[in-house]
Amino acid sequence: MVRLSVFFVLLLQITSGKNFTKFPAILIFGDSTVDTGNNNYIATPFQANHYPYGKEFPGHIPTGRFSNGKLVVDFMGTLLGIKQTIPPFLQSDLSSYELRTGVSFASGGTGYDALTANIGGVVAMSKQTECFKKYGQRLNKIVGKEEAHRIIGGALVVVSAGTNDFLFNFYDIPTRSVLLNINEYQEFILQRLHDFVKELYNLGCRTFIIAGLPPIGCLPVQITANLDGTCAEEQNVDAQIYNKRLVELLAHTQRSLQGSRIFYADIYTPIMDMIKSPKKYGFREVTQGCCGTGLLEAGPLCTPLTPLCHNSSDYLFFDSIHPSEKAYHYILEFLEKQVISKL
Repeated sequence: MVRLSVFFVLLLQITSGKNFTKFPAILIFGDSTVDTGNNNYIATPFQANHYPYGKEFPGHIPTGRFSNGKLVVDFMGTLLGIKQTIPPFLQSDLSSYELRTGVSFASGGTGYDALTANIGGVVAMSKQTECFKKYGQRLNKIVGKEEAHRIIGGALVVVSAGTNDFLFNFYDIPTRSVLLNINEYQEFILQRLHDFVKELYNLGCRTFIIAGLPPIGCLPVQITANLDGTCAEEQNVDAQIYNKRLVELLAHTQRSLQGSRIFYADIYTPIMDMIKSPKKYGFREVTQGCCGTGLLEAGPLCTPLTPLCHNSSDYLFFDSIHPSEKAYHYILEFLEKQVISKL
């Protein structure tokens, strides 16, 4: 059982003067796109707590974020009028911290498929919900059951996962593709996503932002694996089909969960637009990462000894999988119009 004490907390102070709904908490689940440093505290090679990760983060600190700087959830907190502090390690005594918090339960390398987490020895989505239950139990002790229910019920829940499932279990390591075709595996993942959201709903959550898949075939690591050195278009088509099915699923899920509000976050469109129109965003390179050759280096392969590009802001991707801080900023601008304005 993973203890809640291994997780980072983003201490968030709600500020006034904004037009957005004020959430008493932000609860974050998923993979490396929203992991603010949790993998630092578990035995896994999937870590980003070393240079050059974090080289553009305030203080130039490698916090464990799989990027050169901030993630979408960091920018989202700012946009929602939330002041962030350096994320401290959650101790057993929750009363020593602000109760209005944004807690990240995410773990880089995980996915909705349990096999995905097993590959890297990271925290499965099911374990993330177990840690969330412990968070709720501590809230009950500190503020009482009624106030804890209000905090969790009023929280904004952000879920970002799925890419690793297809990379690790279908395309690059064909564990699942031996038994399932792509349509069947998408259905398998979507069912687990549905079950995950339903479990969080049963634990009191009501407002969700669920991220879709990026153009997987255009990730530098997948371009490297493609024989002609271009985007794996079939994988991009698969991602688009999955996203369409996800939109339909979320609409059905919202209807079935009374009082829920579930928003789809389109990640595919802004990233693909940056790939097709790099000059519009000020990018010089969109097919390789800034770290190393830009073809394979990520996590344990992107180290202080790895060569680095001169200017990471020229790059859409910081390593062979993860977007740069600049790219995350543009994704947030897109989501601000698509999703956040509706909150």
